[in-house]
Amino acid sequence: MRGLPPAARGFVLCAVLAALACTAPALTDSATPWPAVTLLAVLYLGCELVRHCPLPGPRVPEGIGSFFPVVLAAVFLLTPAAAALVALPGGLAATVVQRPAGVRRVWHGAQQSMGAWAAGQVFGLLGGPAALGGGPAAGSGPPAWPADLPGAMLPATAAATAFCLVITTLDGGILAAAERRPAATAWHGLVPLTLAAHCVHGLAGLMMAVMWRSPYGVPAALLVLLPMYVSCWVFAQYHREHAAHQATIRALVQAVDIKDRYTRGHSERVGQASTMIARELGMAEDRLEVVRFAGILHDVGKIGVPTRLLRKDGPLTPQERRIIELHPEYGHEMVRGIGFLGEARSAILHHHERVDGTGYPYGLTGEQIPVLARVVAVADAFDAMTSTRSYSRARPVPTALAELERCAGAQFDAAMVRALTDAVGRHGWHPVVTSDDDLQVIEDPAPAGVPGPGVRGPAARPGRAPAADGGGGGGADGGGFRPQGPRTARSAARTALRALPAQDAAPPAADGPGSQAPPAGGRPGRDADGAGAGA
Repeated sequence: MRGLPPAARGFVLCAVLAALACTAPALTDSATPWPAVTLLAVLYLGCELVRHCPLPGPRVPEGIGSFFPVVLAAVFLLTPAAAALVALPGGLAATVVQRPAGVRRVWHGAQQSMGAWAAGQVFGLLGGPAALGGGPAAGSGPPAWPADLPGAMLPATAAATAFCLVITTLDGGILAAAERRPAATAWHGLVPLTLAAHCVHGLAGLMMAVMWRSPYGVPAALLVLLPMYVSCWVFAQYHREHAAHQATIRALVQAVDIKDRYTRGHSERVGQASTMIARELGMAEDRLEVVRFAGILHDVGKIGVPTRLLRKDGPLTPQERRIIELHPEYGHEMVRGIGFLGEARSAILHHHERVDGTGYPYGLTGEQIPVLARVVAVADAFDAMTSTRSYSRARPVPTALAELERCAGAQFDAAMVRALTDAVGRHGWHPVVTSDDDLQVIEDPAPAGVPGPGVRGPAARPGRAPAADGGGGGGADGGGFRPQGPRTARSAARTALRALPAQDAAPPAADGPGSQAPPAGGRPGRDADGAGAGA
């Protein structure tokens, strides 16, 4: 308690006193059905403790949360005070991650006791006990008349909602008191996130209560819990798997950012722009997630490219260029075993293909290029043009969109370009992630002495359009260099890669203050992956 602010300590103390007041009538009432109270309390306690037992096989995931059907069954079977008493042991045994553990467990116990008491009051006021076949005292015995299950649905739903509201209200209150958050922020989103789950738990608790009072008795009621508990376990496994997916993607993106620090944040911005395009095209929500993954991971193959080439300040030789053009294949090899990426894997492999067939690695044309690869290609070029790099200033959004439109049909899919233009016109371009020193979009004309739109570094590259991937001039690889054919180019690139020195460290000045512009007439290696405006 010492580590808590005074307001939080007072809030916890008030909650404990309120919980004691809720449970006291059950302790003093001679009509309390103690066998039913004890059985339900032990059952709820067991559901909370099973996660900590050293059982054979995989442990129950920690994300499964509290198992409230037992508490809500107690609400439907017992008096409000007795239901509050049932919730107390399980609440005290709840999983606690942060300190102080003891205070948090006491808080959970008091919170759930108050929620159960409030739910019991609502259930009784709406005639729930009568719909189940008798008064609350019948919790340990057979019903006085057959249960009216449809009639009990409304009181049960209202009771589950009341339980949810009490729990979330207390959660918001303790957040506001302990972390000094504004009240609106503390309660924001709590009810929508938990109401559906509590209603489902309430339905399971109602089924348990009906079976408890049926001729089959307690064993049938316990059988109701098994599928519900398995469902909660599967749901928790799904969330853990989804969190693992996100962690995998974050780790890959961090690896790219560490190796190619000049484009830090580029991957997330490409994912954001790709999602905007896909949403404008009317793709389904589940596919939007795959598109976002494709945009975020499109350059993951750069992990396999020598760092000295990624950070090279001078012009690239044709051999070095072929090596960097291997990064889509490297990326595909890295992620092809990650099943949840789905279509994103083909987008990673083909995001440097061009509609006119002069892209790499396979020289696909038009509809041969996967849809997601065409989406990522446009998003990649757009962010590269609207982001400030060490060798070029950002272009204004309208200039970048105009350049994409000029290259549509030859380099980019015209439908994808239109979708991005419409999306940016409707919602604007507000990058979520930026690099540490990225100035992002420059809306004003470039000042004197600074390369303006269409100029790469100190001098524009001859024979090449300023758009990403070179939209009309020297082609995707720049400087008039054309692919020699997929197999020949890859073979030459791998031969050149083996010929490079073993040392892969970046030159000392690669990230230093003196490396902010490439030599005149040359091109920085940072743009070597074929995007005329950057990675």
